[in-house]
Amino acid sequence: MKRLINPGKEQWLILSQRPQFKAEQIRTQVQDIMAKVAVEGDAALYEYSRLFDNYQGDLKLSERELKEASSLVAEPLKAAIQLAYRNIYSFHQAQQRNSEKIETSLGVNCWRESRPIEKVGLYIPGGSAPLFSTVLMLGIPAQIAAVPQKVLCSPADRNGNLNPAIIYTAQLCGITEIYKLGGAQAIAALSFGTETIPRVDKLFGPGNAYVTAAKQEALNFGLAIDMPAGPSEVLVIADAHAKPAFVAADLLSQAEHGPDSQVVLCTNSPELIEAVSLEIKAQLQNLSRASIAQKALENSLAISFDYLSDCIAFSNIYAPEHLIINCLEAKSLLPEIQNAGSVFVGPYSAESIGDYASGTNHTLPTAAYARSYSGLSLDSFQKQISFQEVSAEGLRNIGPAVALMAAAEELSAHKSAVDIRLESLRTAKDGI
Repeated sequence: MKRLINPGKEQWLILSQRPQFKAEQIRTQVQDIMAKVAVEGDAALYEYSRLFDNYQGDLKLSERELKEASSLVAEPLKAAIQLAYRNIYSFHQAQQRNSEKIETSLGVNCWRESRPIEKVGLYIPGGSAPLFSTVLMLGIPAQIAAVPQKVLCSPADRNGNLNPAIIYTAQLCGITEIYKLGGAQAIAALSFGTETIPRVDKLFGPGNAYVTAAKQEALNFGLAIDMPAGPSEVLVIADAHAKPAFVAADLLSQAEHGPDSQVVLCTNSPELIEAVSLEIKAQLQNLSRASIAQKALENSLAISFDYLSDCIAFSNIYAPEHLIINCLEAKSLLPEIQNAGSVFVGPYSAESIGDYASGTNHTLPTAAYARSYSGLSLDSFQKQISFQEVSAEGLRNIGPAVALMAAAEELSAHKSAVDIRLESLRTAKDGI
């Protein structure tokens, strides 16, 4: 990790830039893939599956594979998934809103009602790390929202299989339309539809740089996406009271996602940086993905500031996907947090807890998009439709003002739509 001491504020934006890996080249490749899938459909998908995943079988998961999945998942893991399911379900169910009518003027009632998005595409990374936890994060709010059609895509492994935990978790969330397809080609298939895979209305799920670029490209074809969600990242704010082993473990938990991940440590204790560095070296020896984590660390930062207030201020500029506050008085700092995808408070709130089972959603904005985007929620799977009902009395109360405003904007048809109704009321009142 690159070490910095009290960098000036004029450097903060530059320091907040994430690693870029051949972004323009990736965009061009993704555009080519999207165009080919749009024209050739399934034929292109089979070609890309052979090329990128060394898979040549059927795209759709068979009934046999659906039925067998549960028996292939160990009972302790099933119990852990079910615990996470309950917590995530409870947290997202609480986000449901009751429709309340508001009488804005006498006789004018307005309200909103939720409707589920009709068709959603759920992308689940499944290569070197089959993220069945992401199935929970996408599937549960979709289930609560009562989305009619949930289409899941995840790449097959080297043997042509999907991880049974992904399949088991999907069924737990009421998802049975599952396809063995990954990468930009999966996003393309969901964007355009093919002979086998249906077109959806909105895309969800994290992925590598190709998946992220494909989701951004899908916006040009009338689809919505959950958020820009690229390589994972964490920023840890820690003081002298933090245990170096805890901090190192949190940094490594994000670094192991991929070489393009980034981790940042901000502290008012220079001594902590040295202690954490030693812990990182020690803990790396025991990690199965040590080489990946090591590459991510090469693009990561450890920053020492004189004051915790500067750590908070830098974090708000950086706008991390995950923010861990491992300080003695962590709760007192929370009002100052303006930009973050998800915040973990105190020494025992490991980011891994939020990734799996606390109940919050781990699909979060990255690359500083936390300045303007929220993490995934129940609302992400719903549309809010506004309604209004205007009585005769309501029209009398606000109609003249509306007609006046329409005339001022020189929209005579708008004015007429109100005037003709007001005249009708006057005629009825006068008995004409």
